[in-house]
Amino acid sequence: MKRISFYGVILLTTIWACSQVPLSGRNQLLLVSDSEMNAMAFTSYKQFLDTSTVVPANSQQAAMVKRVGDKIAKAAQNYFNSVGKPEYLNGYQWQTELVQSNQVNAWCMPGGKMVVYTGILPITQNETGLAVVMGHEVSHAIAKHGAERMSEGMLAQGLLVAGQVGLGIAMRDKPAATQNLWNTVFGVAAPVGVQLGMLAHGRYQESEADHLGLIFMSMAGYNPNEAVNFWGRMAAKAGNGSKPPIFLSTHPSDAQRISDIKSRMGEAMKYYNASAKNGGNGRY
Repeated sequence: MKRISFYGVILLTTIWACSQVPLSGRNQLLLVSDSEMNAMAFTSYKQFLDTSTVVPANSQQAAMVKRVGDKIAKAAQNYFNSVGKPEYLNGYQWQTELVQSNQVNAWCMPGGKMVVYTGILPITQNETGLAVVMGHEVSHAIAKHGAERMSEGMLAQGLLVAGQVGLGIAMRDKPAATQNLWNTVFGVAAPVGVQLGMLAHGRYQESEADHLGLIFMSMAGYNPNEAVNFWGRMAAKAGNGSKPPIFLSTHPSDAQRISDIKSRMGEAMKYYNASAKNGGNGRY
């Protein structure tokens, strides 16, 4: 009976939860709703900010980070409006904060909660370089990679009940195991000062985030060619003999990634040129 119930859950959830990633069209299994993921993300984000050194919003660097975040968010919404899916980002509560830390890192949680660490700014070098990073991280959230990893983990760890799926049900029936899975996926159990944010992604997820990120930054009025320069700088930092930055330990950077980005540059430039004609307001 247990075996029948287990396979029944798999069949039910596979039918119920099939979704497609924007642009790539890849099928993904989602057993958790956006509202459930967003609620937990908003709580985790607040807890993180409460225990971190947030750079004052009136500083030049923090103002730049917020400006880029706002433009990327607007471009993402305009993109989904243009493809007839204006509801795709419903429930997002966009927020971007700059946090004082030597870590070379940035991340975006479900629902649009973003953080950039000051340690990555010397490598981004400029606002366009920052747009590469933030476009990439926002794309992980928009492609629902976190929800996908939670779903895969819930299925693998048996955190499902036949006929019932969802993060809320798993939290109710198996709260400790579900919370531990969340902490594993998003790193929220890490000590203060240690990375919080999405852990290692699969290469297909990285490729999707690179692709979407190029589109969003281009629509926001940032030249996508800077993506090649940025990832080149990241690769150089990783190859200088020192310990690789966290951003690279969770985001593989290699010649193949740069080659893939170059192959998509023609598409990205069409969005960028169209955006430039409209004053870089994220429309095309």
